[in-house]
Amino acid sequence: MKFLVMTACAAACVLTVSTAMAEERKPDYQASAHMLAQKYMLLDTHIDVPYRLEEEWSDVTGKTESGDFDYERARKGGLNIPFMSIYTPAESGDDGGAFELANRLIDRVEAIAGRAPRKFAIVKTPKQALKARQLGLMGLAMGMENGSPLEGSLENVEFFKNRGISYITLAHSLSNHISDSSYDEERRWNGLSPFGKELIGEMNRQGVMIDISHVSDEAFWQVLELSKVPVIASHSSARAFTPGWERNMSDDMIKAMAEKGGVIQINFGSSFLTQEAREWYDTMSEAREAYLEKNGFDEHGAEAEAFGEAWREDHPFPYADLSDVVANFQHVIGLVGVEHVGIGSDFDGVGDSLPKGMKDVSDYPNLIAEFLRLEYSFEDIAAIMGGNLMRVWQASETYAQETTAAQAAGAP
Repeated sequence: MKFLVMTACAAACVLTVSTAMAEERKPDYQASAHMLAQKYMLLDTHIDVPYRLEEEWSDVTGKTESGDFDYERARKGGLNIPFMSIYTPAESGDDGGAFELANRLIDRVEAIAGRAPRKFAIVKTPKQALKARQLGLMGLAMGMENGSPLEGSLENVEFFKNRGISYITLAHSLSNHISDSSYDEERRWNGLSPFGKELIGEMNRQGVMIDISHVSDEAFWQVLELSKVPVIASHSSARAFTPGWERNMSDDMIKAMAEKGGVIQINFGSSFLTQEAREWYDTMSEAREAYLEKNGFDEHGAEAEAFGEAWREDHPFPYADLSDVVANFQHVIGLVGVEHVGIGSDFDGVGDSLPKGMKDVSDYPNLIAEFLRLEYSFEDIAAIMGGNLMRVWQASETYAQETTAAQAAGAP
């Protein structure tokens, strides 16, 4: 009997030791994720800092109490190349202020780099992005969200390219002089306008990436047919998770864009990631619109904002979580492979709708840790973090250089 008790104790001790050893051998995904975030190029194609600072200035060269981006948090998260969104509201195209606003926002980005030259550098090309990283600087690239500042002039593509614009989102929340918008019920052009069709070729010639986020499905297919280089979706997610919502990309669109070498950069906003969050926004928006119309209030006034805040108190927002972010990446990878997906967070652009675990630019390692848990290779993770977008960016630059050289040589 005494022997049996001792044997049982010994077995229990062995089990305890084995469990402890297994725990010690368990991979530390978070530590590895932080290492990878610092080791590889991390690029995010859509961060709305400039317009945030237009509405309320703060010094993002240090640490800020508000917003989703500042230098300290970005460094912690491993961010190397944040694309600053030069966003002009749809209405600015109608009142003639889009060109001026876009230039003012570019000035703001230049001022950030100018105030902290040991932290930031303006980067206008993939080569400059790589150089900034080698020098230990955070490269501020820029993308224009809404093509209204072009004001119908092809010459303005070169103008904004020289100012640092590396991609142009053709439209935003309303159809403009370039393209129909996915948000706008009025389809003025049934896709691209005549100018918009010309614009695709000019953007190719200037080496400016074409961004199809926000455009209507018809416009997307026309862009894909016209562009000579791969295109991007700078901040969109998979429509499979938000059925019927045109702002996200359908499986057929993702496949077609990938066939031409393009990349979809996943948006982190909860309403882009889950149908539950999407329906919450739709219901709130309908109720707000009815309230404003009944009382004669302006949709951009304080009453609209107050209504949204009260609605959220009475109807808690169904935040997505990190698993929903990862699910969108996995869906795209399952459709077209790891070479055609990247990060387009929409930080500072989706308000208080960011998912649990991805609240600001310090949280990128949380996403990387999930890829490690899913046993993605370091090479694949590096591609998602920025390698895929760098490839498309370089393809646009190379095409422009070759076109310029051919023209100089007298080619037709």
